[in-house]
Amino acid sequence: MNCQVTGVILFPSEVFSNRISLNGDESMSLPSNEKSPGRRLREAWEREPLLLPGVFSPLLARIAEQIGYSAVYLSGGGLSAGSGLPDIGLLTLTEFAEAAARITEVCSLPLVCDADTGFGETLNVERTVRIFERVGVAGLHLEDQAMPKRCGHLQGKSLISPAAMVAKLRAAVTTRRDPDFVIIARTDARAVEGLSAAIDRAKQYVAAGADVIFPEALESEEEFAIVAREVSVPLLANMTEFGRSPLLDPSRLGELGYRLILYPLTAFRVAMKAAEEALKELKAVGHQRGLIPRMMTRAELYERIDYADYDRRDQKYARGDFSG
Repeated sequence: MNCQVTGVILFPSEVFSNRISLNGDESMSLPSNEKSPGRRLREAWEREPLLLPGVFSPLLARIAEQIGYSAVYLSGGGLSAGSGLPDIGLLTLTEFAEAAARITEVCSLPLVCDADTGFGETLNVERTVRIFERVGVAGLHLEDQAMPKRCGHLQGKSLISPAAMVAKLRAAVTTRRDPDFVIIARTDARAVEGLSAAIDRAKQYVAAGADVIFPEALESEEEFAIVAREVSVPLLANMTEFGRSPLLDPSRLGELGYRLILYPLTAFRVAMKAAEEALKELKAVGHQRGLIPRMMTRAELYERIDYADYDRRDQKYARGDFSG
């Protein structure tokens, strides 16, 4: 496979079409009539509170697009769990960026990416933003946890100083080439320092240039309302299951002022539970016939991946037909 080399990361060259020049200099140029992923994401949340489903594979991203979602999300927790690892900062920027590139290659929806703590300090954040922009991501979120980081809804978290997080956000804002690339600042301070400290951090992060604030692990509807009254930029609400936050309806969150509503592991948890039950049944009965009604059919799968179009193009090339 023909690959472009970017730092130490290798990607299929077609992922970078119109995103990087042949001599390796970064280029974010788009056709004059095409909006950037970040611009499309911003317009989507301006229309209505935006549901962001976590997509743990490119196929699931395509399914979300076909269902009618307006944007999708790549979860660090989902990416880690899918690799058989806990969400404690073990995966690298390379692994995150490769996963994002595979999604943007087959799905046209704006993709928001979890970027953990930025994979290091300010200069690492610069590189993170450059690479995520380069692979077509619409925006990312950075969190103010110290390493080793934890899932935002678990105990044992520790934080970097507000000043250190502000420096990371300044690096992110300064580095982005597309001014519409969305920088989301996540604060985990509620569970560590309390709600007032989380709000104070959020205000500092807004002053540093954050486009969106992600207050993690709020514990009541009233806390969501308080943050919305105190913070002046668009807000992201994390509706992850089995966590500290109540699972509020999108309409209510929209009334409170939240513009992005995150469901990072909903599909992942349902899929893993279904897969586990299927494997148990297969082992118990020795065949899969009883599982067939619960499966996506071959025809349905081929429709989701647009198999017919690949076959059509293959036949066209075999005939020597190079027309559009």
